[in-house]
Formats: sequence, structure tokens, C-alpha cells
Amino acid sequence: MRDRPTICIPDDHDVGHGNLWGENGKRSTIPGDADGGYRYPVEYVNQVQRQQSWNLPDPVDPAPVERGITVYFTRLTVGGVDFAILEDRKFKSGPAGKIPKMGPRPDHINDPSYDPKTIDLPGLQLLGERQEKFLHAWGQDWTGANMKAVLSATAFCGAVHMHGGRNARLLADLDCNGWPQTPRNRALEEIRRAWAVHLCGDQHLAVVVKNGIREFGDGPCAFTSPALVNTIYGRWWHPLDEKPGPNPVAGSPLPWTGDFHDGLGNKLSMMAYANPEDVTDEKQRADGYGIARFNKTKRSITFECWPRFSDAKQGDKAQFPGWPITVAMDANDGRKVAGWLPELVFEGAENPVVQVIEEATGDILYTVRAQGARFHPRVYSAGKHTVKIGRDKPDAQTLAGLEAKPKSESGQRAVKL
Repeated sequence: MRDRPTICIPDDHDVGHGNLWGENGKRSTIPGDADGGYRYPVEYVNQVQRQQSWNLPDPVDPAPVERGITVYFTRLTVGGVDFAILEDRKFKSGPAGKIPKMGPRPDHINDPSYDPKTIDLPGLQLLGERQEKFLHAWGQDWTGANMKAVLSATAFCGAVHMHGGRNARLLADLDCNGWPQTPRNRALEEIRRAWAVHLCGDQHLAVVVKNGIREFGDGPCAFTSPALVNTIYGRWWHPLDEKPGPNPVAGSPLPWTGDFHDGLGNKLSMMAYANPEDVTDEKQRADGYGIARFNKTKRSITFECWPRFSDAKQGDKAQFPGWPITVAMDANDGRKVAGWLPELVFEGAENPVVQVIEEATGDILYTVRAQGARFHPRVYSAGKHTVKIGRDKPDAQTLAGLEAKPKSESGQRAVKL
């Protein structure tokens, strides 16, 4: 931290909670705090946040939440990678009193007959309106950036089966950000629009997943790093039928990769996981650290996952089985391509920002920085689309009414900047 940019996101334990549903800053009043809000005094919460996030850029929307609890969500660009730094617990709704209790506590569900749709209620929040607005704007501003990534405390899915013990199976954990499902999907759509990866922690289990929003694999990739010291609460990925899902990772040494639904009904494609072998043995409890390497030339991201006591002299073989994993930047938008717009040939500037909009819905499909003097926009539906182009934002030129066609028939369009 002395000589390099450092990001430290306060999490639940930092403010004295086992789990935290901040619910816009209200006060929690029940054991376990699942009613939402903060248990300890505002002055203490603000002190913790100040100690851990003072070195970040100023918040993009600095207004405090209820009772004067401060916020810190912001962005930081380092080395051409633009990081959105989120507070994914501060605005999240607490489950107690909002959904029926279906397990030993309000945030744990073990009833196999329950319907996940019944707990995805209108009005429930995950990131909250302010952070969703921030993410939407952040994805369209590429000033100083060639790639983007999102940082938050925890994962946007429940990529865990066993909680706290090797045989302690839990169907759904509402502490993960797979719930509430609708705002979870909204968050993933914003991340996908920027072709960004998601980096997070908290789950005590290292995994790489490809999030699904409407279809398997149509969302961004996410890397949950392992716990640095994993003594308190082990977790395991262990499907009940002990079989891989459809579309498993080819050649993976891990037996249970592929497409799965989590206990909240969310789609996820498991790419790698690092289960503890023995939580009583410090060299077998799967603690360690993760590294994400951004290659701006190749437009790719490599995830590395290293055991705490690994020997780097062994090279990649010293990593947990299944790693390293390299994903293309554009793979963070995994929707099925339905057609292509004319290939854009830029004159007067290289690497401009390109935004593609579906005209029928007004939906921004993606906003990305092109690489070089050409960019061939792909689209996910037939019909007309609008393309906006600019040097750092899509604000210089607009090409409307572009028809989606097969790639071989899409042609070219010269663009002067």
C-alpha cells in the first residue's frame, strides 16, 4: 500500500456484523441483522469506512444515506483499466419481515419446494437506484480507459453448496448477491454493457463463473478470490448429484464444471472452484489469493488463483486446479449474435468509443473502446440499430437506421473523427 494504488472495500465483519444488509442506512434491531440496516452507532460505521476508504477518489454521489452514514462508491482508473468500486451491501434490502422464513434463520432457505420467484419481490434493492445510475453512466465514459472492471464485496450468484461444514448443505443463502434476483440482473446488465469483468470476495471459496441473466453464459465473467486465511467458515461447491452440468469446461481437472442454477434460480456456468480438502490442515483448507491480469493489447483478462503456501517455482502448476483462466474482454457479453452492422472504418482517430443501441427498444447494447482503426459491431436482434461514436464518450457522431445483416453482407462505413 506504500507505493501502489490500493482499494479496500469495507465488508460486513468490518462493521461488526456476521452479515450486512445495509438497507440505505436504517438501524437493525434483531439478532443477525436480517431486518436490514446497521447494528452499531453511526459514528463507528463512519469511522470504519473512513479508515478503509479514505485513499479512494471522492464518491461520485456523496450524499449520505439514512442517519448520516457516509458512502464511498466511486471509480478509479489505473493503467488504462477503469474500476467501478461498488457498495453492494449498503443499499441491499434485508430479508426478515419481507419474505417468509424458510430455514433456520431469515436469510437461509432449505425448503426444496419453495419457488425462487416468490422471494423476488417488487421494490427490493441490491445496489440501489443511485449506484445503478452510476454504473449506467460509468459504462459510457471511457476517459483514460481501454478496459473496465467492477469491484464489490461479494458475488452476484450463489456459487456454493456447503456452508460452514463439509456436510452442511444449504439451498439458498440470501447474503450472496444472487438475491434479490431482479436487481441482480439489472446490475449484471450494466456490467455487461461495458464488457467488464467482476472481481469480488467474501464467499470463502474461490470460483470463476460466467453469469447468466436470461440464458446461460450471456452475462459477464466473475472471479471470487479465495479467503487469505480460511479457518472460520469453510465453503464447498458440491452438486447434489455429483455430476457436471451441461457444457462443462473441456479438459478441466475439476469434475463439476458446466451450467447450473443456484438455489435462487439464477443461471451460472461454473468454470473453476477451489474446494478445501481439510479445513483443519492449514495447507489443505484452500486459502490463498487471486490475481487478475489485464492484457490491453490482446483485450483479455487472466485469472490466477494461488494457494497460500504455493511454490511459485512450479509455475502455473502451483495454482489451484482449473486455473489460470483467460477470458476475452468481449466474452463478458455472451449474448447470441443475430447479425452485424456495417464495419466502421475510422479516419482521423484510432481507438474511439463505440456505442450500439437497439432502436426498437432504445436499449444500449454496449459501449466499448474500439481497438485500432476498425470496429465491426455485432447485434443480438434483427432490425435497425443506432451507433454513436466519440473519442472518450459516444458523443461525436451518430449513425442511425443501420440494418443487422449476416457478417459477409454487412459492408463497411467510413467514419471521420
